[in-house]
Amino acid sequence: MLNATAPCLDSFCRLDRLGLSVLSQHIEPTHAVLVCAPTTDPKPCPGCGGPGVHHDTVVRDLAHVPYGWKPTILRVRVPRYRCRECRRTWRHCIKPAAPSRGKLSRDAVTMAVKSIVIDRLSIARTAANLGVGWNTASDAILAAATDWLFTDPQRLDGVTTVGVDEHVVRHEALLFRMEVRDLHRTAVVAAG
Repeated sequence: MLNATAPCLDSFCRLDRLGLSVLSQHIEPTHAVLVCAPTTDPKPCPGCGGPGVHHDTVVRDLAHVPYGWKPTILRVRVPRYRCRECRRTWRHCIKPAAPSRGKLSRDAVTMAVKSIVIDRLSIARTAANLGVGWNTASDAILAAATDWLFTDPQRLDGVTTVGVDEHVVRHEALLFRMEVRDLHRTAVVAAG
């Protein structure tokens, strides 16, 4: 290999795109934990715009794309800052890595949506692959689908053939779901 480089966990796990860098790793029999820190510059005080000084650190766990057939957890050490002038505290912004209050990294959300739409896996199987609960995976997938599919005004441009797939499941209450798929792009264009 002519273009080989030294091993870099940040590049291999694609964390450099998320604004994170791996500090350490811990491999368990059932999952892997990557302890990370943000690489982006801290923002000034949201109140007065003054510079902040490091106050303390909080830990935020994010499910990430599984590696080695095991769920991967990003344990992000998020610095908190305090403004010397107005005494306000705030956290370092890690929105490139995950949405606010999100429990999945952006790459994990992308993988989950692709697993549902392209690979046609169930939400339960996708959640198990990520090592999270069904509700956590479902909430992240629906939020991403709303952002990517349903709010895009051009989502139906070029669609010439539409198929309708109806699923009825009985489980103490009758549940109904209908998907409208673009048969050429293999994508869900509407669901209800």
